[in-house]
Amino acid sequence: MPLSFALLMLSSATAYGPAERQIEESPESAVTLTTAQLFQFADAARDRGDFEIAESAYRALATNPDIELRTEARFRLALMLANLKRHTDSAVLLRQILDDKPDAARVRLELARILALMGDMSGAARELRQAQATGLPPEVARLVDIYTNALRSRKPFGASMEIALAPDSNINRATQSTTLDTIIAQFDLSEDAQAQSGVGLSLKGQAYARAGISERSSLLVRLSADANLYRKSAFNDISLGVQAGPEIRSGKDRIRPSAGYIYRWYGGDPFADTVSAAINIQHPMGNRAQLGFNGSVGRTNNRRNDLQDGEIYAASVTYERAFSAKFGGGLTLTGVRQALRDPGYATASGTVQAVAYREIGQMTAAAALSYSHLEADKRLFLFPRRRVDNRFNASLSTQFRQITIQGFAPLLRVSYERNISTVGIYDYARVAAEIGITRAF
Repeated sequence: MPLSFALLMLSSATAYGPAERQIEESPESAVTLTTAQLFQFADAARDRGDFEIAESAYRALATNPDIELRTEARFRLALMLANLKRHTDSAVLLRQILDDKPDAARVRLELARILALMGDMSGAARELRQAQATGLPPEVARLVDIYTNALRSRKPFGASMEIALAPDSNINRATQSTTLDTIIAQFDLSEDAQAQSGVGLSLKGQAYARAGISERSSLLVRLSADANLYRKSAFNDISLGVQAGPEIRSGKDRIRPSAGYIYRWYGGDPFADTVSAAINIQHPMGNRAQLGFNGSVGRTNNRRNDLQDGEIYAASVTYERAFSAKFGGGLTLTGVRQALRDPGYATASGTVQAVAYREIGQMTAAAALSYSHLEADKRLFLFPRRRVDNRFNASLSTQFRQITIQGFAPLLRVSYERNISTVGIYDYARVAAEIGITRAF
């Protein structure tokens, strides 16, 4: 079924009724209109193509203290802006409605459509799962299934970015100890080898391009950049990556095999580069849940230590579920094998991570907890014990939609990391924060 026809069916299946309440205008107004008449005026301006006048009228109605009236005004304005290709503005309005009325399934479905048009397919799928969690009439639920399959249209290109100030108690993830035990003697650590605090600038960005190959597949190319910059340039950490491969749809599953390359600089000098092959599979499990699998194999070249060259194998399984229209979460299990040249650097590790998110008024809060266990194959010659790590992570982030400008919203993220290691140089604690702006949709 064509996407446009599926969306038309969805729109007609759960549309809002017209607002019939009336309000009195100020006595000084030259013309007194009821609320219903102002809606008619806005609709007429929209229908004849006077979109600026229509937008002004809808926005005036959207300030009404009656929640039903302002919901109706925001929804009509969001639909109009979507037709004008102003997808970010439309998504902001729909999210404002959901902040007031999280169980408004029709609005959530429309938001999923807009996110899909913006290229945010994972966000669109998440909104669909949350819509199903609210409980839908059977005929609408069937249309959602059609709509889910109709998300085959893909935005040909897009980009996202995040900019934040990043105070960090341990920017180099180093030990706080001033000495290091070895089989020879106890060494004094230089200041640069100890934990360093600082305030940096965190930059994250991604851009992608998509080209159709056939009805059920397309070619996807992604570029990514990640930088943590500090006043002490010796701790600057920058990486650039590219990933390309087909995106294949098989039934309800989405399969993405790809090849990639990442280059990393540390302290302004080349640090490592990695060539990899990967596969990602997304499999829906009912209406509310999704199962994901990621697997990769890579070859890394450490530019500073040839003993750390070798192969890296990784696999993870993620289960995500929407428990309600406002609450969801997931669980991820990950295994990594680093088969490096020196057995002292070669490691095997496993991680379990739990995440949860909840919409609280005009905020989205997310929490994550994880535990990782890592073991080296053998003891490095210099250290008395083989490396065994137990690492704990906790983070809490909040996105504030009360202040949204051009699709960007303020972001606050706080995290704690503790790595307990049998090798002193890897034993550290870290508290960090990010305060900045991120793309809201």
